[in-house]
Amino acid sequence: MRPSVFLLLSLIVTAPAHAQRVPLGIFFGWGAFRDQRPGKCYAIGQPHNLPDRLKGSGWATVSYWPVRNIRSQFHVRLSQPKRAGSAVILRIDGKLFQLRSGGQDAWTANGAADRQIVTAMRTGTEMVVDSRSVRGGLIRDRYHLRGAATAVDAAAIACTRT
Repeated sequence: MRPSVFLLLSLIVTAPAHAQRVPLGIFFGWGAFRDQRPGKCYAIGQPHNLPDRLKGSGWATVSYWPVRNIRSQFHVRLSQPKRAGSAVILRIDGKLFQLRSGGQDAWTANGAADRQIVTAMRTGTEMVVDSRSVRGGLIRDRYHLRGAATAVDAAAIACTRT
């Protein structure tokens, strides 16, 4: 079993019991899940370039929350805490997106930016998230995008059925 698949599967095992997380599938290192409460579905992937000490500390998600009328919401959790005031730049095959951030988390400014990122993920091969760590070093989380579109579609379909 590939390490990234193992880490995705471990999300199922370590989920709190109240979340009632249901796996929808694993697609080349991207997973799709549905939470019964609060009615959220999402695709999730983890960076492939992290050293062992940071494995499992970062991820990217595309979420659907029908009860909140949210579709294709992009979110990234950096593998390390970022320096206050540092930009978070997302790059997908040469397309650049600046994300808003707070602590280790970053997201888009609006739904239109979410849709642009998901569109780029569908045709891209690699996604890179860059920022500066609290110690001043470079944070560079790299994601393979193979399987991302299928995981996003699985999450979207699952939430249209809830």
